[in-house]
Amino acid sequence: MSFATMKGAELYLEACKLVGVVPVSYFLRNMEEPYMNLNHHGLGPQGAKAIAIALVSNTTITHLELEDNWILAEGVMCLVQMLRENCYIQELNISNNHIGTEGAEAISRMFLDNISSLRGNYRVKELDLSHNEFSEKGGEHLGQMLANNEALEFLNLSWNHLRMKGAVALGAGLRVNGTLKILDLSWNGFGNEGALALGEALKLNNILVQLDISSNHINNEGAGKLAKGLEVNGNLKILKLSHNPLTVEGAIALVTSIRKNPKSKMEEINISNVLVNGSFLKLLDVVCQVHPELDVIYGEVRGFISKKPEQRPDPMTLIQVSSPDWLHSLSTQISNGHVNTTLYRKPTDRYAYLHASSFHPRHTTRSIWAFTHESLCSNTSVSLKGATGPSVALHT
Repeated sequence: MSFATMKGAELYLEACKLVGVVPVSYFLRNMEEPYMNLNHHGLGPQGAKAIAIALVSNTTITHLELEDNWILAEGVMCLVQMLRENCYIQELNISNNHIGTEGAEAISRMFLDNISSLRGNYRVKELDLSHNEFSEKGGEHLGQMLANNEALEFLNLSWNHLRMKGAVALGAGLRVNGTLKILDLSWNGFGNEGALALGEALKLNNILVQLDISSNHINNEGAGKLAKGLEVNGNLKILKLSHNPLTVEGAIALVTSIRKNPKSKMEEINISNVLVNGSFLKLLDVVCQVHPELDVIYGEVRGFISKKPEQRPDPMTLIQVSSPDWLHSLSTQISNGHVNTTLYRKPTDRYAYLHASSFHPRHTTRSIWAFTHESLCSNTSVSLKGATGPSVALHT
Protein backbone atom coordinates (compact mmCIF):
# COMPACT_ATOMS: atom_id res chain seq x y z
CA MET A 1 0.00 0.00 0.00
CA SER A 2 1.41 3.43 -0.95
CA PHE A 3 1.36 6.59 1.13
CA ALA A 4 -1.11 8.09 -1.35
CA THR A 5 -3.85 5.70 -0.23
CA MET A 6 -3.16 6.02 3.50
CA LYS A 7 -4.66 8.58 5.84
CA GLY A 8 -4.59 9.61 9.46
CA ALA A 9 -3.01 7.35 12.05
CA GLU A 10 -2.10 4.66 9.54
CA LEU A 11 -0.14 7.15 7.46
CA TYR A 12 1.69 8.48 10.50
CA LEU A 13 2.66 5.02 11.75
CA GLU A 14 4.05 4.08 8.35
CA ALA A 15 5.94 7.37 8.18
CA CYS A 16 7.51 6.64 11.58
CA LYS A 17 8.65 3.23 10.30
CA LEU A 18 10.09 4.85 7.20
CA VAL A 19 12.22 7.41 9.06
CA GLY A 20 12.95 5.16 12.04
CA VAL A 21 11.36 7.04 14.95
CA VAL A 22 9.02 6.08 17.77
CA PRO A 23 5.45 7.35 17.16
CA VAL A 24 4.13 10.06 19.47
CA SER A 25 1.02 8.68 21.14
CA TYR A 26 -0.35 12.17 21.86
CA PHE A 27 -0.27 12.96 18.15
CA LEU A 28 -2.11 9.75 17.32
CA ARG A 29 -4.82 10.46 19.90
CA ASN A 30 -5.43 14.03 18.80
CA MET A 31 -5.11 13.99 15.01
CA GLU A 32 -8.77 14.85 14.64
CA GLU A 33 -8.63 17.85 16.98
CA PRO A 34 -8.09 21.43 15.69
CA TYR A 35 -5.34 22.17 18.26
CA MET A 36 -2.17 20.07 18.27
CA ASN A 37 0.43 20.79 20.97
CA LEU A 38 3.71 18.93 20.42
CA ASN A 39 5.94 21.37 22.30
CA HIS A 40 8.98 19.85 24.08
CA HIS A 41 8.52 16.36 22.62
CA GLY A 42 12.10 15.92 21.43
CA LEU A 43 11.03 15.14 17.87
CA GLY A 44 14.26 16.00 16.11
CA PRO A 45 14.39 16.43 12.32
CA GLN A 46 13.25 12.86 11.60
CA GLY A 47 10.33 13.09 14.01
CA ALA A 48 9.31 16.37 12.35
CA LYS A 49 9.49 14.65 8.97
CA ALA A 50 7.07 11.92 10.11
CA ILE A 51 4.68 14.56 11.44
CA ALA A 52 4.90 16.50 8.18
CA ILE A 53 4.09 13.41 6.11
CA ALA A 54 1.01 12.72 8.24
CA LEU A 55 -0.19 16.33 7.98
CA VAL A 56 -0.05 16.61 4.19
CA SER A 57 -3.63 15.35 3.90
CA ASN A 58 -4.90 16.38 7.35
CA THR A 59 -7.88 18.74 7.23
CA THR A 60 -8.74 19.15 10.92
CA ILE A 61 -5.62 20.61 12.59
CA THR A 62 -5.58 24.41 12.33
CA HIS A 63 -3.16 25.26 15.17
CA LEU A 64 0.17 23.41 15.32
CA GLU A 65 2.65 23.87 18.20
CA LEU A 66 6.18 22.51 17.67
CA GLU A 67 8.26 24.63 20.03
CA ASP A 68 11.55 23.29 21.39
CA ASN A 69 11.91 20.09 19.36
CA TRP A 70 15.39 20.57 17.88
CA ILE A 71 14.02 20.03 14.37
CA LEU A 72 16.83 22.04 12.73
CA ALA A 73 16.79 23.27 9.14
CA GLU A 74 16.23 19.71 7.91
CA GLY A 75 12.96 19.39 9.80
CA VAL A 76 11.80 22.83 8.70
CA MET A 77 12.28 21.90 5.06
CA CYS A 78 9.91 18.96 5.56
CA LEU A 79 7.34 21.24 7.18
CA VAL A 80 7.68 23.72 4.31
CA GLN A 81 6.92 20.97 1.80
CA MET A 82 3.90 19.95 3.85
CA LEU A 83 2.58 23.52 3.98
CA ARG A 84 2.64 23.74 0.21
CA GLU A 85 -0.11 21.09 0.20
CA ASN A 86 -1.89 21.68 3.51
CA CYS A 87 -4.10 24.76 3.39
CA TYR A 88 -5.78 24.27 6.77
CA ILE A 89 -3.06 25.15 9.29
CA GLN A 90 -3.51 28.81 10.29
CA GLU A 91 -1.30 29.09 13.40
CA LEU A 92 2.20 27.62 13.50
CA ASN A 93 4.77 27.78 16.31
CA ILE A 94 8.25 26.47 15.47
CA SER A 95 10.16 28.61 17.95
CA ASN A 96 13.35 27.47 19.70
CA ASN A 97 14.25 24.80 17.14
CA HIS A 98 17.77 25.85 16.08
CA ILE A 99 16.58 26.46 12.54
CA GLY A 100 19.37 28.88 11.69
CA THR A 101 20.02 30.78 8.49
CA GLU A 102 19.41 27.74 6.29
CA GLY A 103 15.95 27.24 7.77
CA ALA A 104 15.13 30.93 7.36
CA GLU A 105 16.05 30.65 3.70
CA ALA A 106 13.77 27.63 3.26
CA ILE A 107 10.83 29.43 4.84
CA SER A 108 11.43 32.51 2.72
CA ARG A 109 11.74 30.47 -0.46
CA MET A 110 8.32 28.96 0.18
CA PHE A 111 6.86 32.42 -0.25
CA LEU A 112 9.03 33.33 -3.21
CA ASP A 113 8.62 30.18 -5.32
CA ASN A 114 5.43 30.08 -7.35
CA ILE A 115 3.95 33.06 -5.52
CA SER A 116 0.89 33.16 -7.74
CA SER A 117 -0.10 29.58 -6.85
CA LEU A 118 0.55 30.09 -3.15
CA ARG A 119 -1.84 33.01 -2.95
CA GLY A 120 -4.79 30.69 -3.19
CA ASN A 121 -3.86 28.01 -0.66
CA TYR A 122 -1.26 29.26 1.80
CA ARG A 123 -3.22 30.42 4.83
CA VAL A 124 -0.89 30.52 7.83
CA LYS A 125 -1.86 33.72 9.62
CA GLU A 126 0.19 33.44 12.82
CA LEU A 127 3.83 32.35 12.76
CA ASP A 128 6.22 32.13 15.72
CA LEU A 129 9.88 31.85 14.68
CA SER A 130 11.47 33.19 17.86
CA HIS A 131 14.69 31.78 19.39
CA ASN A 132 16.02 30.28 16.16
CA GLU A 133 19.42 31.94 15.66
CA PHE A 134 18.68 33.36 12.21
CA SER A 135 21.47 35.95 12.41
CA GLU A 136 22.08 38.75 9.92
CA LYS A 137 21.81 36.64 6.76
CA GLY A 138 18.63 34.98 7.98
CA GLY A 139 17.15 38.44 8.48
CA GLU A 140 17.79 39.21 4.83
CA HIS A 141 15.83 36.11 3.76
CA LEU A 142 12.97 36.91 6.13
CA GLY A 143 12.85 40.46 4.83
CA GLN A 144 12.07 39.05 1.40
CA MET A 145 9.37 36.90 2.99
CA LEU A 146 7.76 39.96 4.54
CA ALA A 147 7.84 41.80 1.26
CA ASN A 148 6.05 39.00 -0.60
CA ASN A 149 3.69 37.64 2.06
CA GLU A 150 -0.02 38.12 1.60
CA ALA A 151 -1.39 36.11 4.52
CA LEU A 152 0.56 36.59 7.77
CA GLU A 153 -1.08 38.77 10.41
CA PHE A 154 1.15 37.89 13.38
CA LEU A 155 4.91 37.27 13.23
CA ASN A 156 7.29 36.69 16.14
CA LEU A 157 10.99 37.05 15.27
CA SER A 158 12.29 37.84 18.76
CA TRP A 159 15.62 36.48 20.05
CA ASN A 160 17.14 35.78 16.62
CA HIS A 161 20.37 37.84 16.45
CA LEU A 162 18.82 40.02 13.73
CA ARG A 163 21.01 43.06 13.05
CA MET A 164 22.65 45.31 10.46
CA LYS A 165 21.73 44.19 6.90
CA GLY A 166 19.21 41.71 8.26
CA ALA A 167 17.48 44.43 10.28
CA VAL A 168 17.45 46.79 7.30
CA ALA A 169 15.99 44.05 5.06
CA LEU A 170 13.17 43.42 7.53
CA GLY A 171 12.40 47.13 7.62
CA ALA A 172 12.28 47.18 3.83
CA GLY A 173 9.97 44.17 3.79
CA LEU A 174 7.65 45.74 6.34
CA ARG A 175 7.48 48.87 4.25
CA VAL A 176 5.57 47.10 1.46
CA ASN A 177 3.79 44.42 3.50
CA GLY A 178 0.02 44.68 3.34
CA THR A 179 -1.29 42.13 5.86
CA LEU A 180 0.89 42.01 9.00
CA LYS A 181 -0.75 43.50 12.11
CA ILE A 182 1.53 42.39 14.96
CA LEU A 183 5.32 42.16 14.65
CA ASP A 184 7.62 41.16 17.52
CA LEU A 185 11.28 42.01 16.90
CA SER A 186 12.31 42.25 20.55
CA TRP A 187 15.68 41.08 21.87
CA ASN A 188 17.59 41.47 18.63
CA GLY A 189 20.25 43.96 17.57
CA PHE A 190 18.47 46.43 15.29
CA GLY A 191 20.33 49.43 16.64
CA ASN A 192 19.95 52.87 15.08
CA GLU A 193 20.41 51.50 11.57
CA GLY A 194 17.45 49.17 11.98
CA ALA A 195 15.44 51.91 13.70
CA LEU A 196 15.95 54.10 10.65
CA ALA A 197 14.62 51.33 8.38
CA LEU A 198 11.59 50.83 10.64
CA GLY A 199 10.94 54.56 10.74
CA GLU A 200 10.90 54.64 6.95
CA ALA A 201 8.57 51.62 6.90
CA LEU A 202 6.11 53.32 9.26
CA LYS A 203 5.82 56.23 6.85
CA LEU A 204 4.21 53.94 4.27
CA ASN A 205 2.81 50.98 6.21
CA ASN A 206 -0.69 51.66 7.49
CA ILE A 207 -1.59 48.07 8.36
CA LEU A 208 0.68 47.33 11.32
CA VAL A 209 -1.02 47.77 14.71
CA GLN A 210 1.62 46.59 17.19
CA LEU A 211 5.42 46.76 16.98
CA ASP A 212 7.72 45.39 19.68
CA ILE A 213 11.37 46.44 19.41
CA SER A 214 12.26 46.16 23.08
CA SER A 215 15.92 45.51 23.91
CA ASN A 216 17.41 46.33 20.50
CA HIS A 217 20.27 48.72 21.32
CA ILE A 218 18.26 51.71 20.08
CA ASN A 219 19.37 55.01 21.63
CA ASN A 220 18.08 58.58 21.33
CA GLU A 221 19.27 58.86 17.75
CA GLY A 222 17.33 55.76 16.77
CA ALA A 223 14.26 57.00 18.65
CA GLY A 224 14.44 60.18 16.57
CA LYS A 225 14.45 58.09 13.37
CA LEU A 226 11.42 56.16 14.55
CA ALA A 227 9.70 59.40 15.48
CA LYS A 228 9.86 60.55 11.86
CA GLY A 229 7.73 57.60 10.89
CA LEU A 230 5.33 58.11 13.79
CA GLU A 231 4.72 61.69 12.67
CA VAL A 232 2.83 60.42 9.61
CA ASN A 233 1.70 56.88 10.54
CA GLY A 234 -2.04 56.60 11.01
CA ASN A 235 -2.56 53.03 12.21
CA LEU A 236 0.06 51.91 14.76
CA LYS A 237 -1.48 51.62 18.24
CA ILE A 238 1.19 49.95 20.38
CA LEU A 239 4.93 50.62 20.32
CA LYS A 240 7.15 48.74 22.78
CA LEU A 241 10.61 50.22 23.28
CA SER A 242 11.54 49.16 26.80
CA HIS A 243 15.08 48.11 27.74
CA ASN A 244 16.73 50.27 25.11
CA PRO A 245 19.42 52.83 26.07
CA LEU A 246 17.04 55.78 25.84
CA THR A 247 17.02 58.93 27.98
CA VAL A 248 14.39 61.60 28.47
CA GLU A 249 15.47 63.23 25.18
CA GLY A 250 14.45 60.13 23.24
CA ALA A 251 11.20 59.92 25.19
CA ILE A 252 10.39 63.55 24.33
CA ALA A 253 11.07 62.88 20.63
CA LEU A 254 8.60 59.99 20.62
CA VAL A 255 5.82 61.89 22.38
CA THR A 256 6.41 64.97 20.23
CA SER A 257 5.87 62.86 17.11
CA ILE A 258 2.38 61.99 18.34
CA ARG A 259 1.74 65.66 19.02
CA LYS A 260 2.62 66.47 15.40
CA ASN A 261 0.34 63.76 14.01
CA PRO A 262 -3.38 64.58 14.33
CA LYS A 263 -4.36 61.26 12.74
CA SER A 264 -2.25 59.14 15.09
CA LYS A 265 -4.03 56.18 16.70
CA MET A 266 -1.29 55.49 19.22
CA GLU A 267 -2.60 54.03 22.48
CA GLU A 268 0.56 52.80 24.19
CA ILE A 269 4.25 53.65 24.15
CA ASN A 270 6.29 51.49 26.50
CA ILE A 271 9.59 53.05 27.60
CA SER A 272 9.35 51.62 31.10
CA ASN A 273 13.06 51.86 31.91
CA VAL A 274 13.45 55.56 30.98
CA LEU A 275 13.96 58.13 33.73
CA VAL A 276 11.86 61.20 32.81
CA ASN A 277 11.56 64.73 34.21
CA GLY A 278 9.05 67.51 34.73
CA SER A 279 9.40 68.84 31.17
CA PHE A 280 8.44 65.45 29.79
CA LEU A 281 5.40 65.24 32.07
CA LYS A 282 4.19 68.67 30.96
CA LEU A 283 4.57 67.69 27.30
CA LEU A 284 2.75 64.41 27.88
CA ASP A 285 -0.10 66.25 29.58
CA VAL A 286 -0.50 68.54 26.56
CA VAL A 287 -0.42 65.63 24.10
CA CYS A 288 -2.96 63.61 26.10
CA GLN A 289 -5.42 66.48 25.88
CA VAL A 290 -5.51 65.91 22.12
CA HIS A 291 -4.95 62.14 22.30
CA PRO A 292 -6.70 61.06 25.52
CA GLU A 293 -6.32 57.39 24.60
CA LEU A 294 -2.52 57.60 24.77
CA ASP A 295 -0.78 55.81 27.63
CA VAL A 296 2.98 56.22 27.97
CA ILE A 297 4.62 53.76 30.33
CA TYR A 298 7.83 55.30 31.69
CA GLY A 299 10.18 54.74 34.61
CA GLU A 300 10.86 56.99 37.58
CA VAL A 301 10.57 60.78 37.56
CA ARG A 302 13.83 62.62 38.11
CA GLY A 303 13.73 64.84 41.21
CA PHE A 304 10.47 63.33 42.43
CA ILE A 305 10.45 62.19 46.05
CA SER A 306 8.05 59.36 46.52
CA LYS A 307 5.88 59.00 49.60
CA LYS A 308 7.93 58.03 52.61
CA PRO A 309 7.53 54.30 53.09
CA GLU A 310 5.81 53.07 56.20
CA GLN A 311 8.29 52.64 59.02
CA ARG A 312 8.43 49.12 60.37
CA PRO A 313 9.71 48.44 63.89
CA ASP A 314 13.14 46.93 64.39
CA PRO A 315 12.68 43.27 65.43
CA MET A 316 15.62 43.39 67.85
CA THR A 317 14.23 46.49 69.53
CA LEU A 318 10.88 44.76 69.96
CA ILE A 319 12.56 41.76 71.56
CA GLN A 320 14.56 43.91 73.94
CA VAL A 321 11.55 45.98 74.94
CA SER A 322 9.18 43.06 75.33
CA SER A 323 11.60 40.72 77.16
CA PRO A 324 10.97 42.20 80.66
CA ASP A 325 7.22 41.94 80.08
CA TRP A 326 7.60 38.33 79.05
CA LEU A 327 9.73 37.53 82.10
CA HIS A 328 7.21 39.29 84.32
CA SER A 329 4.44 37.23 82.74
CA LEU A 330 6.45 34.09 83.38
CA SER A 331 7.07 35.01 87.02
CA THR A 332 3.36 35.43 87.60
CA GLN A 333 2.86 31.80 86.52
CA ILE A 334 5.27 30.50 89.18
CA SER A 335 3.48 29.91 92.45
CA ASN A 336 4.63 27.90 95.45
CA GLY A 337 7.57 26.52 93.52
CA HIS A 338 5.43 25.26 90.57
CA VAL A 339 5.52 26.24 86.87
CA ASN A 340 2.48 25.57 84.69
CA THR A 341 3.69 23.56 81.67
CA THR A 342 0.77 24.74 79.54
CA LEU A 343 2.86 27.82 78.83
CA TYR A 344 5.10 25.70 76.63
CA ARG A 345 3.22 22.64 75.49
CA LYS A 346 -0.11 20.94 75.73
CA PRO A 347 0.24 18.39 78.54
CA THR A 348 -1.32 14.96 78.64
CA ASP A 349 -2.90 15.98 81.94
CA ARG A 350 -4.15 19.55 81.78
CA TYR A 351 -3.32 19.95 85.49
CA ALA A 352 0.19 18.56 85.21
CA TYR A 353 2.92 20.70 86.80
CA LEU A 354 6.68 20.64 86.75
CA HIS A 355 8.13 21.01 90.23
CA ALA A 356 10.71 23.75 90.67
CA SER A 357 13.09 21.23 92.23
CA SER A 358 13.63 19.80 88.73
CA PHE A 359 15.57 22.99 87.99
CA HIS A 360 18.20 22.06 90.59
CA PRO A 361 21.65 22.98 89.25
CA ARG A 362 22.67 19.34 89.28
CA HIS A 363 19.77 18.55 86.93
CA THR A 364 20.56 21.09 84.21
CA THR A 365 22.04 19.73 80.99
CA ARG A 366 25.50 21.15 81.61
CA SER A 367 25.51 19.99 85.25
CA ILE A 368 24.34 16.53 84.27
CA TRP A 369 27.20 16.10 81.84
CA ALA A 370 29.74 17.47 84.30
CA PHE A 371 28.39 15.34 87.11
CA THR A 372 28.29 12.27 84.87
CA HIS A 373 31.85 12.86 83.74
CA GLU A 374 33.05 13.09 87.32
CA SER A 375 31.20 9.93 88.24
CA LEU A 376 32.47 7.99 85.23
CA CYS A 377 36.01 9.00 85.98
CA SER A 378 35.61 7.70 89.53
CA ASN A 379 34.08 4.44 88.16
CA THR A 380 30.87 4.85 90.10
CA SER A 381 27.23 4.34 89.33
CA VAL A 382 25.22 7.49 88.67
CA SER A 383 21.53 7.75 89.42
CA LEU A 384 19.55 10.69 88.02
CA LYS A 385 16.05 11.22 89.23
CA GLY A 386 13.62 13.90 88.16
CA ALA A 387 10.93 15.32 90.35
CA THR A 388 8.35 12.96 88.95
CA GLY A 389 10.25 10.67 86.59
CA PRO A 390 11.97 7.31 87.12
CA SER A 391 15.61 6.92 87.97
CA VAL A 392 18.13 6.50 85.13
CA ALA A 393 21.30 4.61 85.95
CA LEU A 394 24.52 5.22 84.07
CA HIS A 395 27.06 2.44 84.64
CA THR A 396 30.68 2.22 83.65
